[in-house]
Amino acid sequence: MSRQSIPTTGLTAVVNPPKPSLDIVFVHGFTGHPVRTWTHNKGDVSQSSHDESEVSEPPPKKPKLNLFSKSRQESGQTSIYWPEDLVPSTVPEARVLTYGYDTHIRHKLGPPGSRNTVYDIAWDFLVALEAERREEPSRPIIFVVHSLGGIVVKEVLRRSSECYQSQTHLREIYVSTIGIMFFGTPHSGADPRGFFHRIAEKIFKAVGFTVDEQIVNSLLPSSERLKELRDVFGPRAYEQNWIIHSFQEQIGLKALGDHKVVEDTSSYLGLPTIEITEHIGRNHMEMCRFSGPNDLEYRKIAAALRRMTSSISKQPVVEENSTVSREQTRLLTESLRFDQIKARQMTIRRAHVKTCKWLFTKPEYLDWLDQAKLSDHHGFLWIKGKPGTGKSTLMKSLLANAKKLMKGKVVISFFFNARGEELEKSTLGTYQSLLLQLLEQRPTLESVFETLDLSIRTLGATHQWSVDSLKSLLEEAILRLGDTSVVCFIDALDECDEQQIRDMISFFEHVGQLTVSAGISFQVCFSSRHYPHITIRSGITLVLEGQEGHTQDITTYLESELKIGYSKVAEQIRLELQEKASGVFLWVVLVVEILNKEHDSGRIRALRRRLREIPGDLNELFTDILTRDSHSRDELILCLQWVLFARQPLTPEQLYFAIISGSEPQDLSIWDPDELSISDIKRFILNASKGLAETTTSKTPKVQFIHESVKDFLVKQNGLGRIWSDLGSNFEGQSHERLKHCCVEYMNMDFNNLLENSEDLPNASSDEAVKLRQQVKAALPFLEYATHHVLYHADMAEGLDVPQESFICEFQLTRWIWLKNLLEKYHVRRHTPATRLVYILAENDLPNLIKSHPSVLSFFEQGDERYGCPLLAARVTSSERAVSAIVQACAASQPSDSQLSHLCQHFTHDREKIEKIGRDFQFPKNGNIFSCLVKMGDESLFTIVWKTKEAYFRIDHMDKQQSLSLAA
Repeated sequence: MSRQSIPTTGLTAVVNPPKPSLDIVFVHGFTGHPVRTWTHNKGDVSQSSHDESEVSEPPPKKPKLNLFSKSRQESGQTSIYWPEDLVPSTVPEARVLTYGYDTHIRHKLGPPGSRNTVYDIAWDFLVALEAERREEPSRPIIFVVHSLGGIVVKEVLRRSSECYQSQTHLREIYVSTIGIMFFGTPHSGADPRGFFHRIAEKIFKAVGFTVDEQIVNSLLPSSERLKELRDVFGPRAYEQNWIIHSFQEQIGLKALGDHKVVEDTSSYLGLPTIEITEHIGRNHMEMCRFSGPNDLEYRKIAAALRRMTSSISKQPVVEENSTVSREQTRLLTESLRFDQIKARQMTIRRAHVKTCKWLFTKPEYLDWLDQAKLSDHHGFLWIKGKPGTGKSTLMKSLLANAKKLMKGKVVISFFFNARGEELEKSTLGTYQSLLLQLLEQRPTLESVFETLDLSIRTLGATHQWSVDSLKSLLEEAILRLGDTSVVCFIDALDECDEQQIRDMISFFEHVGQLTVSAGISFQVCFSSRHYPHITIRSGITLVLEGQEGHTQDITTYLESELKIGYSKVAEQIRLELQEKASGVFLWVVLVVEILNKEHDSGRIRALRRRLREIPGDLNELFTDILTRDSHSRDELILCLQWVLFARQPLTPEQLYFAIISGSEPQDLSIWDPDELSISDIKRFILNASKGLAETTTSKTPKVQFIHESVKDFLVKQNGLGRIWSDLGSNFEGQSHERLKHCCVEYMNMDFNNLLENSEDLPNASSDEAVKLRQQVKAALPFLEYATHHVLYHADMAEGLDVPQESFICEFQLTRWIWLKNLLEKYHVRRHTPATRLVYILAENDLPNLIKSHPSVLSFFEQGDERYGCPLLAARVTSSERAVSAIVQACAASQPSDSQLSHLCQHFTHDREKIEKIGRDFQFPKNGNIFSCLVKMGDESLFTIVWKTKEAYFRIDHMDKQQSLSLAA
């Protein structure tokens, strides 16, 4: 394409080889241009395949003042547009694209400038780039960006990374990115802060120009959204192991008194393990322009590009004879992903500088890496240590080191999190995550999906995986690696169910035997506490206690973080603290925080006494923290109860309003973030939990304990019961009772002024309903949890001997149904106003409340609900505990020696073999419970229902035959 014909806005391919193996995408900077930003007008290349009209930049129609992208044309000189003229010789297999967007400064008397923000520009760019790459969406991408273009690209990647539940096709951009080359990008905002306002306003306005304030303000350090983007980008760059090269301007601008537009401190991301910084010997305007391949500055660019592309295959992958389409493959791959998939890893604090290095020289670690010794240990290294010794931090450090140094190897990981959601603490989530990482790093392995026996109906982003199918796929993928090596890190095995871990270890041992026999390099590093002990046939064990390097890490941490000076007394305190720690790093971190506060408050002389008062045992330290003062005891206990017993981890704002609902319900109101910011909420939670809870740094932040040992202390060792005996012996049951009351208080809050004419709710899938749900969730963060789980907490309390009879009698069912329907996004799942409570209990698998229900026959009574009667609702939704509770209620209604009682006693046998029905079941218009159970093939349940009804009513043979004929 002629460069004169490249449009100023939109995405354009400027180099398009026959079989490209990667895309290099150029994005210009502030008030830049898709051609001029990258064009040098004094080229030294004498030979070109273009005529002068194609090479030369046409003169602008009128002179423009542009601080960031200078366009200068001199007669007789050859311009060099390096994306087109130099990149093809540097990276021949690359397709080169350039993207233009409008942030131009306009004359105040001319047409208005663009009012788009960085975030609008980024979304348009993401959509355009995905559309351009749709035929080969997995082709690797390298971004080359200048100034504001870097912020645009970071926002593109953030938005793309979040498209894993909807618009999943857009996520391919995030997954396919392998590197980013930044030129003078202000990651922390341009410096100095007043530059754009003082200089731009004085110069631009003097000549009749204005500045797009939205764009300028998005660059400044005070921009909250820019700070958020900066904070999110680092962890995701580490996750994806992107190669980042940050070029920095070396020369300032005369117009700025020889100051740089973006100082070095702002143009550096601070990601030392994946980022290289290098100066370009030019100013901010000229740093993206090169005179030719022999330009000394371009040689730096060429070297960086070659480094980034060194691991890419020279030919694109072509799928042949595939029985699973590309779209099906994409959907299956996306179905492996789940929210919070990296939450635990991201929340673990990065190892302190100069710590964890000792492990890299340990004989055990070196033997594990030694390929010649694979047959001895089968690739397994198991790191063990007491609770709180820093195992997870060590594992995160090992992972980062592997990603940095083990180039060419596939590095994958999973960090169990007992405080997280189900997939975070199960091997099902482990296998999903590991397989997904394998496929993302080696897309050719997607062919393993060919081995699945799946119908087209089950191929989708919502496919429900089983452990067995995932193990089969993971094993097959590993065995297809050939010469590729895989290094896997799995942390905190003790935070998963023991039987699941035993099964996982057995699986990995099996895979280890296969890979050793096949000559495939497959290495796994585990970490866990000493208990439970699980024997592994072949492997290396490294115990943290007593390791000199681990002890030195604590010394290093104390020297840096215990800010009490370096007097003789201070050094003596450090020695005493280290001795008292017994190698438990978590204890050290907590005590350092306590002593620093004492020092900052001026109690320097009391430091040694305070240290001696602090118990050396971790559990006793928790006791000390909780009882240090009696301030807000009620908030503390309620906060701990919520983090312990919530059905799912809560977001900070959910937890805040959950606590207020129980401690100060009279103060409940609609949330106004301008009055109560997220920072305020996080500070409240920190104080309410006395520092024992933290907010994760994942996409959807959740609150959890700082360490699993906190939960162990509170639950397994009844820590709160031992501290405050008035909490009673049934702490868990009373906790669920209290959480239930919090939910009720929040649900009963008056928020009618928030909703207008909402008695008749719009269709759940309509735009109006979507907008209404978003409005409600934003203003009432805790409402969805309170509505969905108030009955869960009541059920748990009932099961723990806290009676719920009066609650059930007084429960405002009509109000609950309206709230549930308001929040429901699937119209078919809404309830009719006449829905009975027993139906809701069955559908939501609440067995304890079902057992307390007085009427057995009500379980079989047919209504206008989607699944007809409560028993079928439980059966269809796979609420097997509710089904069993109904069966037990049937048995209890008859003498213990009756045939019905005998049938019920043996009911649970082989229930796992019963086919799952699924929510798409429709209750037939003229059907009944018997015909439905026959269609389901549930003979045992059919017999129990028949015998129960037979005991209450006389059902003759003709009625039975009629039911069976309806089912036929």
